[in-house]
Amino acid sequence: MPGSPTKKVAVSVGSIDIPTAALRWQFARSQGPGGQHVNKTNTKAEMRLDLHQADFLPAGVARRLRLLAAHQATAAGELIITSQRFREQHRNVADCLAKLSTLLTAALTPPKARKATQPTRASRRRRLEAKRRRSETKRLRGRPPRD
Repeated sequence: MPGSPTKKVAVSVGSIDIPTAALRWQFARSQGPGGQHVNKTNTKAEMRLDLHQADFLPAGVARRLRLLAAHQATAAGELIITSQRFREQHRNVADCLAKLSTLLTAALTPPKARKATQPTRASRRRRLEAKRRRSETKRLRGRPPRD
């Protein structure tokens, strides 16, 4: 439509577009090398995405994203991605977006359904033979029979 505002897209993976407004950014002083520069610039980037408010994500993708990034999410359901690999803030921002893109790509592919199978006759035979050997070993550890 002419005159309608366009949404800025921060990350686009497959059919999913994450709007820039859904991401919150915080910047802090970074660790590591950099000399005096590291002591006076906020180059570490921390990106937050509220997964409960992410209505642009399909339900299945959001669920898989929560499972994939469980260690990166808070109890309130906020996904936190940080980067301090680089000495420039814009490169760390790009790294955070790349990490989010990687997570989304993994969440987009549904897991393969597991097909139940039966153990083969040979594997059953090997298992029972191993149990017999182990049983015999333990039986021989007992007291000798009385005469």
